Amino acid sequence: PEVCLRLEVGPNAAVHSPLAVQNGFLHMLVHSYTAELFMSFLTNLGPFLEDEIIPEVIPMEIEVVDAKITLKDDSPRIYPTSPGPVPITLAVDHIIVKRRDDGVFYLTGQQHRFILPRHPPGCAGGILQEQKAPAACVLAAPAAGARGLQLKEVPELQRELQTMKIALAEANMDKARLLQEIRKYNPLFQL
Repeated sequence: PEVCLRLEVGPNAAVHSPLAVQNGFLHMLVHSYTAELFMSFLTNLGPFLEDEIIPEVIPMEIEVVDAKITLKDDSPRIYPTSPGPVPITLAVDHIIVKRRDDGVFYLTGQQHRFILPRHPPGCAGGILQEQKAPAACVLAAPAAGARGLQLKEVPELQRELQTMKIALAEANMDKARLLQEIRKYNPLFQL
């Protein structure tokens, strides 16, 4: 793995935040990190993170690219015949953890690299406007040569749409259940 660490202090650090001039600014980049950790390792970190002295807030940015962490449960088994828990793999493509002057950690993902149109539909001057859909676009009587829905067909179509939505939700739940079952036997399975 590649780890780059940079600490800036003084007037030049003011570009990051006003507090960085006094306390410094930490920038860390972790690239291609792979690790296997036991769950007991994570549960025992609590005492090390607790402190009776409130630490100084150091503004920072931690960037993690192409990392893969596998968590294994090493707790004693309740049932000896159980095959045991399946390891959990956390794959991180690109994530940024920022700590600002207020001491809060902000978690952001990779910025999108595609370019949006200057003013997409529904925007005026770059500000998204709420669009109101018409309540019902139904012609009461078909115009000459135009075909429209009859008013009595609308409730029937709405019921059919609701039935299809329910069927789609059930299919998605079945899909998720099957994927979960497959991942019990192959945790790295991707669809």
